[in-house]
Amino acid sequence: MNYMPKHVLGSIFGYADFRPGQQEIIDRLLAGDHTLAIMPTGAGKSLCYQIPALIGERLTVIVSPLVALMDDQVAGLRAYGVDAACIHSGRSRADNVEDWRRVQRGAVKLLYLSPERLMTERMLAALKPLDPAMFVVDEAHCVSKWGVSFRPEYEALSALKDRFPDATLAAFTATADVATRRDIAEKLFGARGRIVVQGFDRPNLRLGVTPKAEWRRQLLDFLEPRREVSGIVYCLSRRLTDEVAVFLSDKGFRALPYHAGLAPGVRRENQEVFMAEGAAIMVATVAFGMGIDKPDIRFVFHLNLPGNVETYYQEIGRAGRDGQPAEVQMVYGLDDICMRRQFIDQDGEDPDHTPREHRRLDALLAYCEATQCRRVTLLAYFGDASSPCGNCDICIDPPTVVDGTEEARLLLSAVTQTGQRFGAAHIIDLIRGTASEKIRARGHDRLASFGGGEAHPRNFWQAFVRQAVAGGYLAIDIEHFGGLRVTEKGEAVLQGSALFHFREIPKSRKASAASGKTRTAAEVPDDIDAGLLARLKTLRRELARERNVPAYVIFSDATLQDMCRQCPETPEQMLQVNGIGPKKLENFGDVFLRAIHNDAAAGV
Repeated sequence: MNYMPKHVLGSIFGYADFRPGQQEIIDRLLAGDHTLAIMPTGAGKSLCYQIPALIGERLTVIVSPLVALMDDQVAGLRAYGVDAACIHSGRSRADNVEDWRRVQRGAVKLLYLSPERLMTERMLAALKPLDPAMFVVDEAHCVSKWGVSFRPEYEALSALKDRFPDATLAAFTATADVATRRDIAEKLFGARGRIVVQGFDRPNLRLGVTPKAEWRRQLLDFLEPRREVSGIVYCLSRRLTDEVAVFLSDKGFRALPYHAGLAPGVRRENQEVFMAEGAAIMVATVAFGMGIDKPDIRFVFHLNLPGNVETYYQEIGRAGRDGQPAEVQMVYGLDDICMRRQFIDQDGEDPDHTPREHRRLDALLAYCEATQCRRVTLLAYFGDASSPCGNCDICIDPPTVVDGTEEARLLLSAVTQTGQRFGAAHIIDLIRGTASEKIRARGHDRLASFGGGEAHPRNFWQAFVRQAVAGGYLAIDIEHFGGLRVTEKGEAVLQGSALFHFREIPKSRKASAASGKTRTAAEVPDDIDAGLLARLKTLRRELARERNVPAYVIFSDATLQDMCRQCPETPEQMLQVNGIGPKKLENFGDVFLRAIHNDAAAGV
């Protein structure tokens, strides 16, 4: 059986070699080992369970969180000649019944179900006589209350190990810290499972964080060179999502809103457009993204601070799933920190929840204000050691770190002298010597700290306060209207027993991604004919539109690029292109061979 996975990989899916980590997980599942696999997005997790399912004789049930994802997975498998089925509420009863009958006949080896549908007594009883060989839990972080996307219906999957003791249980996620993955394994496998961590690194993603100054200009500066590619802009609120979508549409971008306040039909239509088109921007809240299997998303831009590192990692993971270069950029400010703290405190039913979520937010703030490689900081959170990447804004343009102890003591003194009850705007007015009515009314113009920081402009102090909060020297007192409070760490600076170092703050407010050293995500590798690639993408889009499937179901960008490199002239040569198996050759080989031949004959 050792040769069989490699044989299936080539004969059905058209790939010559496994990606790193795939073979180990496939072997474990074929051996019947319960396995939780932590794999970075784009590492090819689907093949890790699809290949064992095709090699085995019995049914495999895949638990998937979203209807659209199930439909796309099934469409993708059928494009390779693999018969798969899905049963969900978005399909007609007749279609669901027909698929179930094919499952009962043994004509289908892969059945996709939502956790809600699977964990009904009726479905569990119907599956029992079919004796499934394997249950696969996709987006497994939803199982754990420690995870950032916990779903109660996922936790119910813990009953599978007792209901189907002879079945192999597999779980996959890209986002789980140590505590979360232990909890997932315990719930799904008890003491009988294994955790395989294949790493978290996505080296094709260029990471960047910039202080929020003028978000409209910052967003446009980032998007302007990326008009020809797809991406996601994440916003904190529904109101901002709608505002940004209108703003970008007015600037000529194909921008679509997505949030829970839109009608289901509108959300579905916008998602279908985004999945099908090559230059669309989805402007969305956190409601969008889980299970999105669009491989050619070239950027993710955060207009607000996410809630924690896991959410951030999950959202940026939607970029560059095809392994090609992609960029992720975040702008954030003090208001974002205040809002996130408030959300955490308002959602504190579990006594362990509030301190845990504050610690998670602290870790994200440390990432935002990092002075060394961002990738090192990000991966360290997940226990993944790495060296400087050379592909983040800090590696590309290292910040200058300077001693700001004197300024910090002035700031901390002002907070203390005013009773630790006022927000950043008031404190900045005070130390800059702005004798506003509010300052005079409270006698703060007579404090020792008044005017002590007038040498620095307001934007300097705004950035300085943000770094002090992110570094844990100041805290935002949510219960008292966002007033600044000196922490134990800040008290040490104030008393002279500790120093304060900060990232040098530029005098200009102008901020750009990666300090101006940006790249256009639509760049084509030097060894590829850009004109031929564009024509093949157009052909792919037309075929996808005819079949009402996403473009990548026809061929991925990586396959089209390899096609351009090899310029096959015969069906046999076309089979040597990475990602083309016999079924795709049968369905699309002739039309793409003609396109390549016509291109060569025309001399373009």
